[in-house]
Amino acid sequence: MIIMLAAAAQADPLSDLHLNIIPRTADEIARIAAVTAPVDDFTQAARFEDLPAGAATVRANRTADAFSQASGNISFEDELTFKVGNGLFRKIWVSAPSSNLASDGLGPLFNARSCQRCHIKDGRGHPPEPNDDTAVSMFLRVSIPGEYTDRSSDIEGYIATLPDPTYGSQLQDFAVQGHPAEYQLGITYTENPITLSDGEVAQLRHPSYQAENLGYGPLHPDAMLSPRVANQMIGLGLLEAIPASDILAGVDPDDADGDGISGRANIVWSEEYDQPMLGRFGHKAGKPSIREQTAAAFSGDIGISSPLAPNGAGECMVAQVACQDAPHGDGDDRVFEIDDEILDLVTFYSRNLGVPVRRKSDDLQTLRGKQIFYETGCISCHTPSFVTHRLEDQPEQSFQLIWPYTDMLLHDMGEGLADHRPEARATGREWRTPPLWGIGLTEQVSGHTYFLHDGRARSLLEAVLWHGGEAEAQRDAVIAMPKTDRDALIKFLESL
Repeated sequence: MIIMLAAAAQADPLSDLHLNIIPRTADEIARIAAVTAPVDDFTQAARFEDLPAGAATVRANRTADAFSQASGNISFEDELTFKVGNGLFRKIWVSAPSSNLASDGLGPLFNARSCQRCHIKDGRGHPPEPNDDTAVSMFLRVSIPGEYTDRSSDIEGYIATLPDPTYGSQLQDFAVQGHPAEYQLGITYTENPITLSDGEVAQLRHPSYQAENLGYGPLHPDAMLSPRVANQMIGLGLLEAIPASDILAGVDPDDADGDGISGRANIVWSEEYDQPMLGRFGHKAGKPSIREQTAAAFSGDIGISSPLAPNGAGECMVAQVACQDAPHGDGDDRVFEIDDEILDLVTFYSRNLGVPVRRKSDDLQTLRGKQIFYETGCISCHTPSFVTHRLEDQPEQSFQLIWPYTDMLLHDMGEGLADHRPEARATGREWRTPPLWGIGLTEQVSGHTYFLHDGRARSLLEAVLWHGGEAEAQRDAVIAMPKTDRDALIKFLESL
């Protein structure tokens, strides 16, 4: 259900409240427009393109730790802060009560015992695979259609949903001793062959998800389920530092320019600032800042409370009485299971995970693939470059020319990828354009090549072929182009 309501009467929801900004000068605005204009020379890599994160770019690393390096321009003192945050990111939480008060508070329901357990090596999560005992980092979001509240009425075009009355907004597949887990994830696949030009055949696997062995009774009859695999963590601070105005410049909900692309901004509620803000993070841009994304993950994934998510029972709902009454790790001197200091340290770590330098950007096949990427219209959603805000207190992210290949907007990706579950202003067919930087290192870091929000695509080519909706024309062009051009396109993506 969508109702158009008045915009917020509070401060401008798009004013980047999470950043301490130094305003741009007129000269800087002109320089930025010139340096971020789409390139038209495909005979060589663009100037600075090999440094996708600007001065924050990190050196090449041939190990699985390629995504675990601090921003290339971080100071010696702040690198220590980064390492402390890393320790907390990897920290294994235990159930309360515990002799180690700094580590208790797990659950009672949870999907993981640490942040690192989902974001393995700071990369993409692992969807389950038959006969594979690799740690799985995938879960189901859940919600039901709801009515508008006073809070959501501040947001124009807000799509109202509510948590499932028994299971909340996320299903947890683990629980501390003495409590049942909420469910087990069941997945079945069917294969669908796609015939490409030159006789090449690609297989797309269609997933079907089931919430099995429910521990607290049935789901609500109107429950909407959506699978999630953890995103890679690199470059988050730079994405957070892109001016909201630059992101909104790409908004075209009615396709006024007639290019078939209708990007929309997700406007979400900020728990920290108690007002609407531009959504940036998550598969549907459901969180406005890294700090709020971090607090939500601590609560939903691990069951850890914080100043922004104060429920010591985590995702336990009122109907889960034993879970609500279980011992929790809050109530001591910290008040919550993690305090502001720990939340800030993990946020700092997440903000400063560096983006690796480009590879083989001047290779002739890579350059041909780049030309195809541009001329096919992929940059209509995967915007190549931005310049971040000048920032008073974040030198690593301040005024950097970056190449993330995302517009940070929502796009209708067609029925094939639809989860039919709204999130704030995002519909059940819309997803945020994911950044492509680092995508060619996925196998090196994560040990697999599974892409999209639920890992259904087993290769970059499959990921492209799943594009529909606004990207249908681009997908069809990839199907029809000569195999040599398809191979070049994939080569370009692998160089990012």
